[in-house]
Amino acid sequence: MDDLLSEKEQIEQIRTWWSVYGGYVIFGVAAGALLLFGYNYYQSNKLKAQLEASALYEELADHVVDGDLDEAEVVAGELGAMYADTTYSAQSKLAIARLYMDKNRDQDAADVLSDLLASDSGDALKHVARLRLARILLYQDKAQEVVDLLENEDNPAFSAGYGEVLGDAYHALGRIDDAQAAYQRVLMDPLSQGTVDQRLVQWKVLDLPEITAEEAVEPPAEDELAEPVVEEAAEATESNEEVVE
Repeated sequence: MDDLLSEKEQIEQIRTWWSVYGGYVIFGVAAGALLLFGYNYYQSNKLKAQLEASALYEELADHVVDGDLDEAEVVAGELGAMYADTTYSAQSKLAIARLYMDKNRDQDAADVLSDLLASDSGDALKHVARLRLARILLYQDKAQEVVDLLENEDNPAFSAGYGEVLGDAYHALGRIDDAQAAYQRVLMDPLSQGTVDQRLVQWKVLDLPEITAEEAVEPPAEDELAEPVVEEAAEATESNEEVVE
């Protein structure tokens, strides 16, 4: 009899607990199911967007290879407008910039790469864009802009490429010591092999003009040259007067 009452008490406790907390349990299960459904839906849409962006990027790559700038611009515009959050949008800027350079439209290429640097794209793509932009600026004889762009950048994977272009910019600005230091850092960089042509960098070092001792000494001003001559003439006059006397 006691066992039967104990079982009835347990059932009654369960009913009491359910009447108090049952709603929370149902809500929790429903919320969990809704979150799971939303996450799966988000992942499905994200995957769909990635696949669509990938297909567009392949189409863009074909236009770049064919040199079809008009079609490439259309596809790149679609990627930027519809799939801006994907990596393919950023990669499309690199591709269209390359095609612009092939078409001798270097300023358009520079503008596209600048847009990429100002975007929220990953650092790896930005380093690629920065290096390509620096080479374009050097091609445009904007050596100081190259220095401003690269001088404070420090990334082991890109340091050799940055250093070579910086050396070229310093050379163009007449900063020979800075150019030589930049080239030497490239040659000493263990990661430079495979990223830059070390033999070409060595030739650039040899091609640097030498600063001779005469060039390093600043020539005296004209007024400084005139003073000793005047003093010597005065001394000679005084000597002659003494001889005459």
